[in-house]
Order: sequence, then structure tokens, then C-alpha cells
Amino acid sequence: MTAAHFASMSPKARRMLITVCAMTATIMQALDTTIANVALPYMQGSLSASLDQINWVLTSYIVAAAIMTAPVGWMADRFGRKKLFIICVTGFTVASFLCALAQNIEQMVLFRLLQGMAGAALVPLSQSTLLDAYSVEERGSAMAIWGVGVMLGPIMGPTLGAWLTDNYSWHWVFLINLPIGVITVVGMWLFMEETDRHEHLRFDWFGFLALAVGIGSLQLLLDRGEQVGWFGASEIWVEMIVSVVGFYYFFAHSLTTPEPFVRFELFKDRNFVSGVVFMMVIGVVLFGTMALVTPFMQNLLGFPIQTAGFLLGSRGVGTLLTMLAAPRLMRHLETRYLILAGLLLTGGTLYYMTGFSLDVTQRTIVITSIIQGIGLGLLFVPITTAAFMTLPGNLRNGGTSILTLVRNIGSSVGISMVIANLTNKTTEMHARIVEQVTPFNNALQMPDVAANLNVHSQTGLTMLDEIVTQQAAMIAYLNDFKLLMVLTLAMIPLVLIIRAAGPAGAKPAEAAAHAID
Repeated sequence: MTAAHFASMSPKARRMLITVCAMTATIMQALDTTIANVALPYMQGSLSASLDQINWVLTSYIVAAAIMTAPVGWMADRFGRKKLFIICVTGFTVASFLCALAQNIEQMVLFRLLQGMAGAALVPLSQSTLLDAYSVEERGSAMAIWGVGVMLGPIMGPTLGAWLTDNYSWHWVFLINLPIGVITVVGMWLFMEETDRHEHLRFDWFGFLALAVGIGSLQLLLDRGEQVGWFGASEIWVEMIVSVVGFYYFFAHSLTTPEPFVRFELFKDRNFVSGVVFMMVIGVVLFGTMALVTPFMQNLLGFPIQTAGFLLGSRGVGTLLTMLAAPRLMRHLETRYLILAGLLLTGGTLYYMTGFSLDVTQRTIVITSIIQGIGLGLLFVPITTAAFMTLPGNLRNGGTSILTLVRNIGSSVGISMVIANLTNKTTEMHARIVEQVTPFNNALQMPDVAANLNVHSQTGLTMLDEIVTQQAAMIAYLNDFKLLMVLTLAMIPLVLIIRAAGPAGAKPAEAAAHAID
């Protein structure tokens, strides 16, 4: 094909190809947030790393991505979205290749830092690209397409990572990005149009450094807390103090400078603020349940990693189906009603999960996961669409980066919260159950139990401790499901802060068309 052929393409065909490129970039980055997790034990042996060192493979990526998400909006406005997008996809692809070639843990952590820095821009830039590529009436459909990559990437990442590691090697967890990255770069170069560059913009270095210190320290605290014992370790106290100081100087500086790093006009839009709040909750619930369900199925139910991954993937099926249907639903129902339905479905499935036992069947897990996926799908598309419904176009780049940053922080908070609660409750429940395990316990004296469990032998005591630990962990998991349920249902009153998108039966975006244009 020649350049003239590409130039003569119909707008609809060009838009379709731009959508494909944006989606491949989104899926590539979303997958890498979780795909490497299952390969860590294999990397540890290959790179001769300790347990603490190998965890930095995840931490370095998370911290780098969190810090570099914030300036994406400014960079897109200053240098042009197309140029920034191509540079970031290229950098992400090259960093992925270098990760696969890493010979020691130092190289791996360095290359993961580079991968996180380049990958931070992919999700917000793909979102703003699709928002501009589609008309106001079609933005619900655009956000549904985009949301498929954002939501399914983290869900399918562990399954794909396990399959690649088991059948090939951990290197393919990173090498899989190469063909996708090359195709994406070529497609963007051919089909995307450059946005206006605002060369007068000056970078607020102090604001960026203060925010980077605050976000970086917070992410380190959340990621390292469980490994070092939370506030029992001096490291966590230092990171908390540094984070508070960083955020303080960021807000103090931003509220007094004429050109702040983050444009606070964003937060004058009520719908965008509501989107930020709900996106934080989606991050907590989506990643919090992922962090719980996978080890629950593997460690307590004894499912292999690939079986657990496929069962978890059923939630993705529900999400996918709902996202495809959400744009049509939004033409007939107010956005607020869809969000309310999503909260009720998600909270209802979490309530049902509080009744799980060690005998729960795969069929029950699949049905619950699909319904939960439907609930999350009903949340994601309407919230994302509503957040940008009345936001001026000149704030769109900054808005997408802030929304991505908030979701990422929410995911870190959710994972840290549920894992910390799981650990503490398991210890607490173990101690409380052990109090009842005495020679005078009638259950231990029953003939069937006594015949198989001799509490007077070392083997019997070991078996008994395993049973108690298993039961304690089960109670702790149910407690975490309840915690996420309460958090989800507590968001219901906040549905009222979303500005009504128009009467039922009207296209939601039509009510905001004049505000955006």
C-alpha cells in the first residue's frame, strides 16, 4: 500500500484502524500489570535472586508507571499525542525485549523501570484517542471497546502468564509484546493524525517532583508493607512521612502557582469528580477480588494455576458481554441507573461469596464470577462516559491521565488492604480456633475423628494444625469478601452526585453535546 492509498481511506476505515491500534496498546500495557506475577518463581532461580529482590520486578514497574502517569496530559498537549504515543509504545516494546534478555536481577529491575515509565502513557493516550475519534453520540461505544482491554487485561494476565511459563519459559512473558508493539507503532504512524502542539506550555518541575515523591512513596508503602510487616518496620514509616510531605508541597505549590502541573479546572466538573471517585472504587474492588480469588482457588481449593485462571476469566466473559451491551442500554436508561445496577450486582455477588466454603463447586464460582463481571461492566462504561461527558476537550488529555492514575492507586490500595486484612484475620482466627482444641473437646473424642487423627502423635498434631490453618484462612477470606461488599454498597449514595444525563429514552451523550463542543 502507498501513502496515497492510506490518505484516500474512508474516515470510517481509518477510525477502525486507529481503534485497533489504541486497543492493542491498551491490552499490551494492561496485561503487563499482572502477567509477570506467576513467572516470578521461575525468574528467581534463573536470575539468582532472593525472595525480596525478585519482588522488585513488580514493585519497580508499579512505582515507575504510577509516577509517569501524572505528566502524560501535559506531554501530550506540549509535544503532540501521536508523537508521544509512538515514542511510548516503542519504548515499552524495546524495554520488554530487554527484560527478556536480562541476565541478573539488577538488569531486570532497571528494564522493568523503563517499561513502567514508557507504559504509563499507553492507557490514558488510548482513551483520549478514542474519545476524539468518535462522535459525542458514539463515545459510549468507544469507551466500551476501550474498557474491554483495560478490564480483561488484568483478568487474563495470570492465565496467559502461566501458560507461557509452563509451555515455553518466563522470557516469553515479555517477548509476547514484541509483535504487538511493532504492529501498533506502524499502525499509529500510518493512520493517526497529530494533535495541536501547545509549545508555549512550560513544565512545572517543582509540582511534578513533589507529586512524584508523594505517589512513588505511597506506592512503595502499599507494595512493600505486607513484605516487611507494615508499620512494625521503620521503612514504612519513612515512606509514609515522605509521601505526606510530597503531597503537601504538591498541593501547596499547585494552589499558589499560575501554571500548576495538574490543571485543577478538571475538578470543577461534577461528573469528572464523580468519575474519579467511582474509578478509585473500581480499582479497589476489581484488583482486590483478583488478589483474593486466585490464591483462594489455588491454596485452599487446590486448583492448578491454569484452572484457577480460566475460572477467574469467566468474570471477564461477563464484563465483555456487558460492555458490548452498555452503549445500547445507555440510550434508554440514565447513566445513574446503570451505575446503581452495577453496584448492586457487584455488591450482591460479594455478599454471596461470604457464604463460600471449602466445598464450593467450580460451577458456583463460574456463575458468581460471570454475574460479578456483568456488574463491573455496568460500572465501567457508564462511569467512564459520564466522567468526560461535560469535560471540555482541551482538558481531555489531562483528564484521562488523572483517571488512569486514580484507578492504579485504587488497585494498589485494594490489593494491600485485602492482603493485609487476610493475613491479620488468618492469624487471629487461628489463635481463636486453637483455644477450642483441647483434650476435653468432644469433637476430637468422636470415634471417626480419633481413628484418623491421633492428637497424641506428632503426625496427628501436624495434621490438626493444617486443618486449623485452613479453616482460619477460609474465615479470613470470607471476611475480606464482606469488607469489599461493604465498600461497594457504601458507594450507592454517591450515585446522586452524578449529573443526570437526560431523560430515559434519550441518548445520554446528547444532553452534554453543547457542553463538550
